[in-house]
Amino acid sequence: MTISFLIAAAVVLIVLLPTFIKIAQEYERLVIFRLGRCIGEKGPGLVLLIPFVDRPVRVDLRELYLEIPSQTCITKDNAGISIDFLIYWKVIDAVKTVVQVGNFAGASQGIATTTLRAIVGDISLDDVLAKREEINMRLRTKLDEVTERWGVKITSVEIRELTPPKEIQESMTKQMSAERTRRALVTEAEGQKVASITVAEGQKQSAILKAEGEQQSQILRADGYAKALNEIFSAAKGVDSNTMLLQYFEALKDLGAKDSTKFVIPMELTSLVSAMAAKAKETIK
Repeated sequence: MTISFLIAAAVVLIVLLPTFIKIAQEYERLVIFRLGRCIGEKGPGLVLLIPFVDRPVRVDLRELYLEIPSQTCITKDNAGISIDFLIYWKVIDAVKTVVQVGNFAGASQGIATTTLRAIVGDISLDDVLAKREEINMRLRTKLDEVTERWGVKITSVEIRELTPPKEIQESMTKQMSAERTRRALVTEAEGQKVASITVAEGQKQSAILKAEGEQQSQILRADGYAKALNEIFSAAKGVDSNTMLLQYFEALKDLGAKDSTKFVIPMELTSLVSAMAAKAKETIK
């Protein structure tokens, strides 16, 4: 009888044990409802409950994310665009999360979609495509204002993909192609400009060097002429009138051997002949 009682008591204890002993992980809290009334949160660690009286609700305190499916929004300039994004959130008040909202995921998704449409409706398509970070910040701020009363903190909102209409995508592709062509032409023109400047600079330097070379050559040539004239002049000083006269006669002899009918007689020859005639008379006397 005693053994049967002990066995029955052990079975009852094993069955009832999970109902009054709970273990909460470090990242969990147990919100306790006693006869329907919330008496607060407990945990982490071992939590003792009153069987059939206390009802625990587990709340995860880790940062989680909520995936919002693609939403079609109309921009300020009446262009449709599909947007899907992620919401990162974290419970900061476990009791409010359980008591204040029944389905946080569904409620957050509804608030997120309506807030997104309101924000995008005040922005043009170009700004939506260019100001993703600004939209993320505005979404996070708006959602945080609503979810604060649910004991939830929105830590971040990240737009994952923006999909404009097909015709706008084609227009963007053409614009991108035209911009790349323009950049290529500008780059080519700049390259030609630099090349032309380099060639012109090279020609300029070449012309300068050539002119300097010719100038140096002319200076050297003039110096050579000057030296030659000085030598001729020095040699001429030592030649007397008789020698000069003989040289003239030799020249006249060469002229007479040619077929020319006109002769040019320098004036110096007449003076030399006169001088020779005078000397000859003196000698005869």
